[in-house]
Amino acid sequence: MIAETNTADLVQTNLNIVWTLLAASLVMFMQAGFAMLECGFTRAKNTVNIIMKNLTDYAVGSIAFFLVGYGLMFGKSNGFCGTTDFLLSGVTKGDWGYTFLIFQTVFAATSATIVSGAVAERVKFEAYLVYSVFIIVFVYPIFGSWAWGSLGSGGGWLESLSTGAFCDFAGSTVVHSIGGWLALAGAIVAGPRIGKYGPNGAVNAIPGHNIPLAALGVFILWFGWFGFNAGSTTVGNGEIGRVAVTTNLSAAAGAFSALMTAWFFLKKPDASMALNGALAGLVGITAGCFTVTPLGSIIIGIVAGMAVVGSVYFIDVILKIDDPVGAVSVHGVCGLWGTLACGLFNAESVIGTGEKSSGLFYGGGFNQLISQGIGAGVAFVWAFGTGMMLFLAVKKTIGLRVKAIDERRGLDIGEHGMEAYSGFQIFTTE
Repeated sequence: MIAETNTADLVQTNLNIVWTLLAASLVMFMQAGFAMLECGFTRAKNTVNIIMKNLTDYAVGSIAFFLVGYGLMFGKSNGFCGTTDFLLSGVTKGDWGYTFLIFQTVFAATSATIVSGAVAERVKFEAYLVYSVFIIVFVYPIFGSWAWGSLGSGGGWLESLSTGAFCDFAGSTVVHSIGGWLALAGAIVAGPRIGKYGPNGAVNAIPGHNIPLAALGVFILWFGWFGFNAGSTTVGNGEIGRVAVTTNLSAAAGAFSALMTAWFFLKKPDASMALNGALAGLVGITAGCFTVTPLGSIIIGIVAGMAVVGSVYFIDVILKIDDPVGAVSVHGVCGLWGTLACGLFNAESVIGTGEKSSGLFYGGGFNQLISQGIGAGVAFVWAFGTGMMLFLAVKKTIGLRVKAIDERRGLDIGEHGMEAYSGFQIFTTE
């Protein structure tokens, strides 16, 4: 009997490792989704630049997170003081330790790459590398340690709130809102693209060059999100199916909700809004994918789809902040909504993950909602505050924006000396 038990435990452990590594691979593939989405929603003359940013923030970020970020996030002491564990020192290694490292690495890369779309078509490549590294080695892991530190050798203060532990199962705030608020800071400091806003305040549309490419990016992201959310269980059992269902339903609801909202206000079923609506639903459900019912996930997706349409309009037209792909709305705003939604829709007792439900609508009172508000508020202050300092520092030192002539010609030629589509453009000497 003992031998059989040990064998069963070993099989389950190996299954957990295989599932988590497969999920990490799916999340890594999301880099391709981000790249295709951003390329499609921007102009052809900046395509190489978009691809290079998504490639290098993952490549450089992987090394930086291994050297510094992982230790700050999951070491014995988290935050600003004490001894941290770098290079996996003091952190359990072995099969599971390395699997957990790669799973967390792809999450860190996702948070950094969100910024790429919001500052697309006007930021220096060297500046992008500098702030991407800083995000991965400092901004992301510090907040991550506050919310997820107990997953490693530490313990974050947001996990020990008197109103209850901050709930963010797969990262609506830890990954997406952190990236979204950093993106907001970057877009503000970088300023709008040339020609985006007229002298009289008119908003000029700058259409993307390839909507099919953007659609491919969204489908890749939707596919990869099953690894993002279901993989966060890190256990190969039936729960991964339930998390996949809530993830899929919210994405579908978000796409349809954004489509109908845009159709009502714009009088046309706008494709770009529908695509961003799917992502809005995915971001919105990421915090509560493990703790809400399928019906709750649909409601979360519906609200996220409406929110992303309103947010894109508000940021672009009212605030006049140029975000070419709607990254701030999708990741920042909908990440905020998804985080708060846990305080409303968490139904642990209903789905069998706890004795009592913590969501307000399931008899849990306001405590969880208060914890969610604290976590989301701290995330905004931390990410937006450090982001503003970071981007202003880069602007004052190596410079943030490319020259006007390079922006007009396109960053592919000015920054990389090549075209994405050979012979597509005709240049004149200026």
